Amino acid sequence: MAANIRPSGVFDTNYAQDISINRTLWDKFSSYALFGVLLILPIFLPSDWTGFIARIAIFAIAVQGLNILMGYTGQISLGQAAFMAVGAYSGAIFVRELGFSFWLALPSAALFTGFIGLLFGLPSLRVKGFYLAMATLAAQYIIIWTIENPLESLTRGVNPLPLERFPPQFFGTSLNRMGLYYVIIPMAVILFLVARNLIRSRTGRAFISVRDNDLAAELLGINVFRYKLAAFFLCSMFAGIAGVLLAFYERTLITSQYPLFISIELLAMLVIGGAGYPLGPLFGAAFIFIVNQRIVPFILPTISEFLQNTLTFVSPENIQGALQPILFGLILGAFLILEPRGLAYRWEILKISWKIRPYSY
Repeated sequence: MAANIRPSGVFDTNYAQDISINRTLWDKFSSYALFGVLLILPIFLPSDWTGFIARIAIFAIAVQGLNILMGYTGQISLGQAAFMAVGAYSGAIFVRELGFSFWLALPSAALFTGFIGLLFGLPSLRVKGFYLAMATLAAQYIIIWTIENPLESLTRGVNPLPLERFPPQFFGTSLNRMGLYYVIIPMAVILFLVARNLIRSRTGRAFISVRDNDLAAELLGINVFRYKLAAFFLCSMFAGIAGVLLAFYERTLITSQYPLFISIELLAMLVIGGAGYPLGPLFGAAFIFIVNQRIVPFILPTISEFLQNTLTFVSPENIQGALQPILFGLILGAFLILEPRGLAYRWEILKISWKIRPYSY
């Protein structure tokens, strides 16, 4: 939206400028500067903050896949965490059992996860809305059950699957968490650029037409089923990449890392960040992580003490266990009421206001 607005007195003079993502010198400078800041942050920040940023980037990748499916194609998925698990376990098995390098296991696991997503995307031909949500919810349970039971000999079932002996190698050197940070951040940037350019392509325009009116799109000659499956494939691929990166960053795997709640949280990240906006997944992932891991732990003791003194008829253990989900639900509900288009929409409005200054009208 803001990309189509020029500052006063700035005009495109050729087609290359018109189709460019960064259309002004300031846009280019700010993009490169932000990327440079992300790369040098580990020098100045403690290791826990570096891990915090890396996890935001990983989950932003998974949410960007969900954005392609929901924000641009209008389909819904409640199984994104399960597809992250597929990517994580398949990548680990490729490395542990087949001897793949990390750099080969990453795209292989992404493609494998994409094909698994195609299987669960097949119901999108017949059902939509609530019924499609139920189909993808089934995927969440079926995939986790399959990992824990029929594939127990490969995945160790409900027990942790360690990866300490298989760190990624770069020019013969094992990458620790700090080294993986410099893999995760560029990977996230590249995938965000891929998603943004995809939406500007013929395929992206077909996605949007399916979202807006699938019947009209079909009458115009768009193969609706094909593009729905393509959206599921891409969504699952992004989740698979995020799963592999998370598995090797954490150095261990366990199915309890990918419950239904994580799928719902990924969906909440998209809603809060802004579905259908390129930066929505990043804003949503950053917001949820900051709230859950920095703000809520800080205010939780005070609120918990107040509620225990007020609600004396409720067990303190029950209050402490329910407080964080309640706060999460309240924040999500507030966003749905006050800012239904998400943080990215407000960011776009802010950028437009800056570009058209001083003409406020």
